[in-house]
Amino acid sequence: MISGTVQSESAKARVAAAKATSGSTQQSKLRESARKDTEAESAGKEAGRWQTKAAGYMKDKSALMTRLANAERSEREAAERKRKRDQQQADRRSIAERTALEARVAGSESAVDRVLRAMPTPKPEKLRVLLLGASSEGDLRVGREQKRIRAAVQSALHRNQIELDVRPAATTADLLDGITGFRPHVVHFSGHSNHDLIVFEDETDEPHKGRVVTAQAFAKAVKATDDPPLLVLLNSCNSASQIDEVVENVAPFAIGMAASIDDADAINYAAQFYAAVANGQSISSAHLSGQAALELAGLESATLPTLAFASDADPTSTILVKPTNTDE
Repeated sequence: MISGTVQSESAKARVAAAKATSGSTQQSKLRESARKDTEAESAGKEAGRWQTKAAGYMKDKSALMTRLANAERSEREAAERKRKRDQQQADRRSIAERTALEARVAGSESAVDRVLRAMPTPKPEKLRVLLLGASSEGDLRVGREQKRIRAAVQSALHRNQIELDVRPAATTADLLDGITGFRPHVVHFSGHSNHDLIVFEDETDEPHKGRVVTAQAFAKAVKATDDPPLLVLLNSCNSASQIDEVVENVAPFAIGMAASIDDADAINYAAQFYAAVANGQSISSAHLSGQAALELAGLESATLPTLAFASDADPTSTILVKPTNTDE
C-alpha cells in the first residue's frame, strides 16, 4: 500500500516535469520523481520482508496448531489409557476381593467339616522320652547332650511328670527295645545322619564306622508298636529331609535339622526344648523357645531346627506335660 502511493507520487512528478516550461522546474520535478522511485523501491523491499515474516509467522502458527492438536490428542489418549488401566485395576481388585471372600467362606466351611486329630490327653502317667545317642567314632558329645537335657528337665516346673530312658551308645537293638519296652511318647535321636540315612552304633567297645540304617527302616522300627510316639526329634545333620515321611506315616509331630548343625548348637536347642516341654509349653512353643535360645546366643543355626506336623495335628495346642497335684 505504501509502495503504491509512492509510485503514484513519482508518476505525478514526471508528468509535472514534462509540463514544466522552466528548465530548473523540470529538473526539480525529475529529481523528485527519482526520489519517489527510490522510496517506492525501498518500500517494496520492506513490504517483501514483512510478507516473508508474515509467511514465516503463518508457518509457525500452523506448526503450533499441529503440535497443539497432537498434544490434545495425546492427552486424550493418555486419559483414555489411564481410565482403562484404572478400570482394569478396579476389576482385578474386585475379582481378588471376591476370590478372597470365597476362599474365606470355603475355608470356614472346611474348618467346620475338618476335625483335627484328637491328641491323647496327658494321662496320669509320666511323659516318656527315649533318648538315643550314637557316636561310634566318638566325635559327637551325645553324653553331654543327654546330661543337659536331664538337667533342664530337673529344673522345670513339672519335672516329676517326665521320665527319661537314656541310651548314650544306642544300637538298633536299643531302638527296638526302647520302642516296645519303654513305649515312649517322644523318640529323640542325636548322632549322625543325612537326607535318608541314620547311623547307630554296634556292640563294640572300639571306635568304629557304626551301623547305617535307612530313614525308612528307622521309621518302620519307631512305628512297630501298639502305641506309636507323638513326637520324633532327630537332632542330627540334614535330618529335616526325613520328617515329612515321619509325620505322614509314624508320628503326628517331627523335628529335624535343615542342614549341618554344630554339636554345641544342637545341644543348646535340645536342652531348651525339653525345658519348655517340662514347663508345660506346647510343642510349637517349645520349638520356638529352642530356636530363640540359639538366636539369643548369637548363633546362626537358629533357623535350622524345623518342625513338621500332620495336616490334622496342631502343635500350638498339643501340650505333652500338664501339672498334677504331685508337682513340686
